[in-house]
Amino acid sequence: MRFEVSPDVFDLLPDACFGVVAVRGVDNSKAYPQVSELLHSAIAGCEGALAGVKVKESPEIVPYREAFRALGINPNKFMCSIEALLTRIAKGKGFPEISPIGDRGNAVSLRTRLPIGAHDMGTVTRALEVRHARPGDTFVPFGGGEAETPDENEVVYVSDGQVRTRRWTWRQSEIGKITEATTDLLFPIDGFKSINYDRVLEARRELSELIESIFGAKTAVGMVDKDNPVFECAL
Repeated sequence: MRFEVSPDVFDLLPDACFGVVAVRGVDNSKAYPQVSELLHSAIAGCEGALAGVKVKESPEIVPYREAFRALGINPNKFMCSIEALLTRIAKGKGFPEISPIGDRGNAVSLRTRLPIGAHDMGTVTRALEVRHARPGDTFVPFGGGEAETPDENEVVYVSDGQVRTRRWTWRQSEIGKITEATTDLLFPIDGFKSINYDRVLEARRELSELIESIFGAKTAVGMVDKDNPVFECAL
């Protein structure tokens, strides 16, 4: 598995870092009661902590809103994934169970207040990349629908011209989504070296350890930053 971030992205976000958890051989087709318990515990913790709080003004979220502006993205129109999750919970809407391995990632995301994506690496040929969109790149919205063309110079997660997440950490695609058939995947944990690096490491460790213990899958971890822009492993 290979994950890489373009130097052009680090030119805009020099402090950015990407914790990586690669997973091989997971069975995402059966129920794992422990995962459900962990997710609902994380949701309950957020509900208590967010009472009376404006999510967009919380110290965990402000750095992502500033980063969106640095990338030319309006954070009032397009929210970072963790801001969207916390806002939903703060409004009392809860959060549904989606799939065991995805729920495991969401539980850690909520507990650490970090955006964590999940990408089916069985749909990736060469590498999962974070770079600026190029002519010919396309995005199929989650749930299906007409393919979209990313904005010029929009920062995206992409593989082979198929955009997996638009506007950095805003919205994931139908292509590469986690399904019951997913066995190999990669979790990128988007953070900042000088702001929340300790939480990125914590989230990486927790994801890796619990995936191995609960799912019995193999994992490998890494860190991508401006000095080390490529992660690659053979599990």
